[in-house]
Amino acid sequence: MLMRIGANSYGKSECRLVRIDRRARAHRIQDLTVSTSLAGSLDKVHLDGDNTGVLPTDSQKNTVYGFARRGIDSIEAFGLELARHFVDTQHSIHRATVAIEQTMWHPVDDISFRRGGELTRIATVRVDGPQAEVTGGLTGLTLLKSTDSEFQGFARDRFTTLPPAADRVLATSVDARWRFGRIEGVDWDKVFDLAHQALVQAFAGTYSRSLQQTLYAMGEAALDACPELTEIHLSLPNKHHFLVDLTPFGMDNPDVVYYAADRPYGLIEGTVSR
Repeated sequence: MLMRIGANSYGKSECRLVRIDRRARAHRIQDLTVSTSLAGSLDKVHLDGDNTGVLPTDSQKNTVYGFARRGIDSIEAFGLELARHFVDTQHSIHRATVAIEQTMWHPVDDISFRRGGELTRIATVRVDGPQAEVTGGLTGLTLLKSTDSEFQGFARDRFTTLPPAADRVLATSVDARWRFGRIEGVDWDKVFDLAHQALVQAFAGTYSRSLQQTLYAMGEAALDACPELTEIHLSLPNKHHFLVDLTPFGMDNPDVVYYAADRPYGLIEGTVSR
């Protein structure tokens, strides 16, 4: 029995893209997840293994980065530009779908940002007879600095390939857990608000020579702001941002387009106590 190929498509899913616009004093961040899907006259590739009409999904990913270099107005306009490009330049492609998700970042100052929508407040209460212990905290506080961060002078061995960074993007998702020294007469909401604000402001206001240094500054600031607390434990994954190499496409990349890697990542943890 003769079979036929039905509806089909192919593309690149979830291309992670962070674009930093540095032209004004106040930087602008656009954090996108872009997925492309192409369809058209693709019978030959399925039936005969003929790839002449197939634009590689890797090329689609590179197109996303290359178009981002030129600028992104809105995600709707960016998606239209990409989809039209694929249809107009590929004779075998009749339909292109581009799906974009944008994660919003709120400015803290000109170069520091807080990502919205993921912050969770946490608390643990332990009661043992007449004794009670309360810990509070937060998770999902995602922060990024587009400059004022470096990492240099580190130990090296024969497996070290990481180059020193005099200026880098620093990003993390804060997991903070603090311990209360007393529980009588505590304004729990006020402590949470003050600790949250102190963590954000310390991240933004510290010129970072390492994420460890930033961790201590954040913990110290939270304890200074909240005398009710005796210690705070911070877990800070280093959310690496790597410059995308656009030279294969004849384009420069003056610290504009980054690949936001989700793993592997450095994990920095520490406790700051009075």
